[in-house]
Amino acid sequence: MSKIAFGVVIPQGWRNDLPLLPAEEQFKYSRDIVIAAERYGFDSAYVYDHFIPHYRYPTKGNFFECFAVLSAVSSFTKKLKLGQIVTCNSYRNPALLAKMLSTLDVITRGRIELGIGAGWYEEEYNAYGYPYFSDVDRILQLEESIQIIKKLWTKEMANFRGKYYSITNAICFPKPIQKPHPTIMVGGSGEKYLLKVVAKHAARYNLYFGTPEEMSRKINILKDYNTQNRKIEYSIVLPCMIVREDEDLKKIIKKIKKGKMTVEQFKKSVAGGLTVGTIDDIINGISKYVNIGVSHFIFHFLTLDQSVLKKFSSVMKISRTFR
Repeated sequence: MSKIAFGVVIPQGWRNDLPLLPAEEQFKYSRDIVIAAERYGFDSAYVYDHFIPHYRYPTKGNFFECFAVLSAVSSFTKKLKLGQIVTCNSYRNPALLAKMLSTLDVITRGRIELGIGAGWYEEEYNAYGYPYFSDVDRILQLEESIQIIKKLWTKEMANFRGKYYSITNAICFPKPIQKPHPTIMVGGSGEKYLLKVVAKHAARYNLYFGTPEEMSRKINILKDYNTQNRKIEYSIVLPCMIVREDEDLKKIIKKIKKGKMTVEQFKKSVAGGLTVGTIDDIINGISKYVNIGVSHFIFHFLTLDQSVLKKFSSVMKISRTFR
């Protein structure tokens, strides 16, 4: 099994996760979180690739753009891998995306990852003027994009002609520092088509806010599709909240206007809540994912400051001993 790795989601406005401050101070808060994540032993940091906040939250709040944030915070870190959960394939031409990532890999001295998916947020597509094709078409577009990106990263001159995208004698310099290229992580929940793309092209599969049962099902299907026995890492994005005891969690539930929920109802509402609770609760929750083969964890902290990251360092220390 791969070494267990831990990533943190950088606050950027996706789920009401920025303090009520001027935009420049909000960015400073996010930047300081990233610096603290490196100091306390996280392996990586990620941002969402969206243009407006999640539909369950006020859409007029500030929301920082994915690649601008990555470029900015990279200069304040030295070791953290930096990635996306996940880039929406529809929003950028794949050749442009290859160029952006290869440049970022040089800027970060080999620390960039490509997390990519087919896209799903139809309201966002419509608002920004992108055509919203069928699920199957978007997944087939994704598959072509990954092939183009790999060619541009590894070949001196790249050519590709597909149903959706084509490139002719395209060059991409500088090449990425990482060889043969940066990690490609494909995210999504589709089983009939998307997991086939993962099996053919990805180094890592990522599921968002999935329970162990949901993740286990995806892994088993993916293993069936992986007829070439490619090495694929399994990754999960999970909500996380650290408390000393359930009484503290009750206060937080009331504060975030979920006061009618019991503790158990609240936990169930956030991916089963296995990583919401005391430090021991969270360690036990992580172990359930490790037992089914997950080795890469990305945590979206529901309440976050630098002290939370410090507390979580003890969780990582123990969890990295799991096999």
